[in-house]
Amino acid sequence: MSLHSFFLFKSLHFSLLIIIIMIGFTSPSISAQGPPSPGYYPSSRFGSIGFDQGFRNLWGPQHQRLDRGSLTIWLDKSAGSGFKSLRPYQSGYFSASIKLQPGYTAGVDTSFYLSNNEAHPGNHDEIDIEFLGTTPGKPYTLQTNVFVRGSGDGNVIGREMKFHLWFDPTQNFHNYAILWTPSEIIFLVDDVPIRRYPRKSDATYPLRPMWVYGSIWDASPWATENGKYKADYQYAPFVGRYTNFRLSGCTSGGSCNPPSVSPSGAGGLSRQQNSAMAWVQRNHMVYDYCSDPKRDHTHTPEC
Repeated sequence: MSLHSFFLFKSLHFSLLIIIIMIGFTSPSISAQGPPSPGYYPSSRFGSIGFDQGFRNLWGPQHQRLDRGSLTIWLDKSAGSGFKSLRPYQSGYFSASIKLQPGYTAGVDTSFYLSNNEAHPGNHDEIDIEFLGTTPGKPYTLQTNVFVRGSGDGNVIGREMKFHLWFDPTQNFHNYAILWTPSEIIFLVDDVPIRRYPRKSDATYPLRPMWVYGSIWDASPWATENGKYKADYQYAPFVGRYTNFRLSGCTSGGSCNPPSVSPSGAGGLSRQQNSAMAWVQRNHMVYDYCSDPKRDHTHTPEC
């Protein structure tokens, strides 16, 4: 190798090294790592049950299949499907392991939530975990929401906080949970707290008994990029899979101590849990109603 060729080779090698280092700094490596450990895993404290032990079909029975306690529901052009707990709860820890469908799922809403909409139509409370479908190459949006005495008819005050997850929710089952007590609501993903909604006043907090629901349905008018992309039934059926249900709550009319997701057994979160939640909100939260300048925050004094 001539001296000129040697220096040309070394120059190219150095340039390539610089490019690799720059790519390393600019790639989303934090997202690939996932959140820091919350240090405590409350789902292990609650036993799982089969679907029939805690739920029943609510609608779309022809779009629902049970297999050894696990549930598959799907949406096609004719209908979706939904299910409901056998009893209402006054508070508790509620979770399911869920696996979502890959590919084109725009307009599709796959959900797990608490509500009393049948007991209080037009004036109900609700605590939502919703997976908003997407188009290929874009992530699902996990939407959390809290309704207080509203129906979603335009008069309701939504309290949405949305996330893009740090993993692909179509590849495996992941545990999604809601803790609801008289003092706080906490949303968790694989035992990592992602949102805490404390009770600051009775007017902004759901206090009436609720049932636990799940469903898959066509929410095309708003679900994907504010309705830009609709459900396309050439990709149907759209499937949601649920397993490892956990219902650990105080039933309506009963007397018990609400569960906790904190290692102390009291309310709130530990320092390590708060740190994990802050990481998620810093790196994966894509919408917070309290930070939306278009919202009238006189209706959301908790902000």
